[in-house]
Amino acid sequence: MAQVTKLASSRWWRLMPIIFITYSFAYVDRSNFGFGAAGGMTESLHITSGITSLIGALFFLGYFFFQIPGANYAEKKSAKKLLFWSMVLWGILAAATGVVTSVPLLLVDRFLLGIVESAVFPAMLILISNWFGKRERSRANTILILGNPATVLWMSIASGYLVQFFGWQWMFIIEGLVAIVWGGVWWLTVKDSPQHASWLTEQEKRDIAHVLQSEQTELQPVPNLWTAAKSGNVLSLMGVYFFWSVGIYGFIMWLPSILKQMSHEGIAATGWLSALPYLLAIFAMIGISYVSDKTLRRKAAVWPCLMLGGVLLYVSYQIGTQHFLVSYILLVIAGAALYAPYGPFFAVITEILPRNVAGGAMALVNSMGALGSFIGTYVVGLLNGSTGSPQASFLLMSIAMLLSGGLMLFVRKGRRRNGSGSEDVALPHVQR
Repeated sequence: MAQVTKLASSRWWRLMPIIFITYSFAYVDRSNFGFGAAGGMTESLHITSGITSLIGALFFLGYFFFQIPGANYAEKKSAKKLLFWSMVLWGILAAATGVVTSVPLLLVDRFLLGIVESAVFPAMLILISNWFGKRERSRANTILILGNPATVLWMSIASGYLVQFFGWQWMFIIEGLVAIVWGGVWWLTVKDSPQHASWLTEQEKRDIAHVLQSEQTELQPVPNLWTAAKSGNVLSLMGVYFFWSVGIYGFIMWLPSILKQMSHEGIAATGWLSALPYLLAIFAMIGISYVSDKTLRRKAAVWPCLMLGGVLLYVSYQIGTQHFLVSYILLVIAGAALYAPYGPFFAVITEILPRNVAGGAMALVNSMGALGSFIGTYVVGLLNGSTGSPQASFLLMSIAMLLSGGLMLFVRKGRRRNGSGSEDVALPHVQR
């Protein structure tokens, strides 16, 4: 067969920077709560450790319940419109976190913020699947998800200084208002599909459409989302992402508090310490996604990273606070391992399921991740507050990551119409 013609490179520099920045702003508003808690929110509002954990975790409870409706709207109507209005609303609610002074209102605000942001990630994945073929999708997903560690990297530093110089209230207000302004940029630059892009030639549009359609015709049909949800692969992926999210969101949300407690440093220095795991994670994600797209061996790119993260968290738990530097280095490497396989993981779903159910399946998997995030955020925060030490939290996160990696081993190759596995099938060939 002829060599596959390279599809329009302009997609990467016109679309992906906007997607990356947008998801980055979305991530600020779910992860800066840890800095608010470490920077004086709990003392100002007289919040107990249990309530602090609940406030941080309520975001993910709202996030859990509204995944599928959002994914359906993005898939059948417009991801662009959905994400624009989500951006405006999440900016308002995020800024409100710094304004409300009543704990009940703060609980409601965080829950509503989760609802508004619940459709963002699956809608982004659907948008990417409209633009990129499977030999590109892991890298495109990774650029999207790089908004996660890259955000926490700069946010850890910026939030530390914002809290130090302006207070925790203004940190929430400033970081929320930025998202509203960015919504206008999103609306003016992003299109739902290549067919709506004036900057592509007609031939480039046909090439992209041909590749994507050919991939769909190779997949065995699945009549509806319920059938897909009952499959062993989707159930396994839901379990993987549930336990993965218990570990990684316990890590993300409470790392500032853990490091502040372990290092006895101020909030600005804690911000710098919190940033390093995410810097290493960026390089790990890029490397793993590149190898995954070249080999198309998605599972092998995921489970070893999850297992490594679990092992390193356990060793850090065993070392404890007696040797902070060693424990911190292990946390840095563990953080990179937790993030590294995101791109390949979400590429799996679109390669084992046809388009009519892939969006809903991604929402199901992400819903279980949201539930895991709620548990990880709440329980880790509760353990830190009740025990006065991060050791028990490390043990919980370690067990969750090991279970996640083990469940990934049960995911099988997708089946094609010709009976072969998804990792053994080449892309359709495009002639110019």
